[in-house]
Amino acid sequence: MPSIMPQGALARFRVLDLSQVRAGPTCVKQLADFGADVIKVEPSASSGRPDMMTGARDGPDFQNLHRNKRSITLNLKHPRGLELFLELVKTADVVVENFRPDVKDRLGIDYESLNKINPRIILGSISGFGQDGPYRERPGFDQIAQGMSGLMSVTGPVDGEPMRAGAAVCDMAAGLFCALGILTALLEREQSGKGQWVQSSLLHAGIALMDFQAARYLLDGEVPRSVGNDHPTGMPTSSYPTSDGYVNIGASGEAMWKALCEVLEVPELLADERFTSNALRSKNRIALNRLLSAAFQKAGKAHWIEKLNQAGVPCGPIYSMDEVFADPQVRHANIAETVQHQERGDIQLIAQAARLSRTPGRIAKPIAQRGEDNQSILSELGLSAEAIEALKAEGVL
Repeated sequence: MPSIMPQGALARFRVLDLSQVRAGPTCVKQLADFGADVIKVEPSASSGRPDMMTGARDGPDFQNLHRNKRSITLNLKHPRGLELFLELVKTADVVVENFRPDVKDRLGIDYESLNKINPRIILGSISGFGQDGPYRERPGFDQIAQGMSGLMSVTGPVDGEPMRAGAAVCDMAAGLFCALGILTALLEREQSGKGQWVQSSLLHAGIALMDFQAARYLLDGEVPRSVGNDHPTGMPTSSYPTSDGYVNIGASGEAMWKALCEVLEVPELLADERFTSNALRSKNRIALNRLLSAAFQKAGKAHWIEKLNQAGVPCGPIYSMDEVFADPQVRHANIAETVQHQERGDIQLIAQAARLSRTPGRIAKPIAQRGEDNQSILSELGLSAEAIEALKAEGVL
């Protein structure tokens, strides 16, 4: 049966996955988790194309990014390999790739070429900087995009050196934006009957993540700077040391500010002229943080989190990763989902973050072995077992 999850919300769609590394697989994972028949097209051993994916095949990164997919090996540089891929395109709804923009042109799998074969096809393309323009052929890398999007300029300590975020946020965002675009194109196709080209880039995704920081510049000409853990415009929103660790606080509104001062038993701060408005608290953040830090250090983080939550003040601990998955809310939400791996036994992966009440996404199977589904996929194209063996001998598979 083609779809791993035939009852999934997207089970009627077939996706050909040419993507590598992180941004592309992040996009395709969204579709695979909701039941799309995803065929991961991997290079054959004889193709000469390096496998650009991250880490060992049975390692955490691979398992997280490539679950719920079937696998076929095809040498796209071999005429017969390309021919078979284009036969698959005729049966597909979506193709996803994150090559450098010129690569698909050289291979003959650009949007115009695919559209001639299947006018309903949707091509999702993720690049470092865009499909055209002066940086078109530059290789994309998450940290480079973080720097060029302005993200690193607002991350890190006050007056410190620029700092990257601790996760591959531009890769992830570019993948998620591409998935959103693909789903939008599939909806539009129901009316027009036509496919289209969906594009995202790490650079654009990073700038989009800057959100209000970028808007502050575009509308008011204000260049944001790093303010450490402080919120740039709403204080007190920051992290504060307690007697046994740090807590995060989000109390920028007037009601929250009043409740915070009451819990900390520092009513004098409410009358302090330096802190009587959000703008003044932001302006005088150094003095504010010094006074709040002294108050927080009178008790431990668990004490303050309990008291502040009772008062309705947003707050929380700052976890290490082991503490994240030990948290009762994380455990209740089943954010670590168990799936059985053919060699490693039961493993846990990050569950699909978008929750649907009637047709939820799920992890039905871990990553397929390389070329595991060659026989079944090519049989769906009408090839006999003998023909498939011949393709192996020719270096096509």
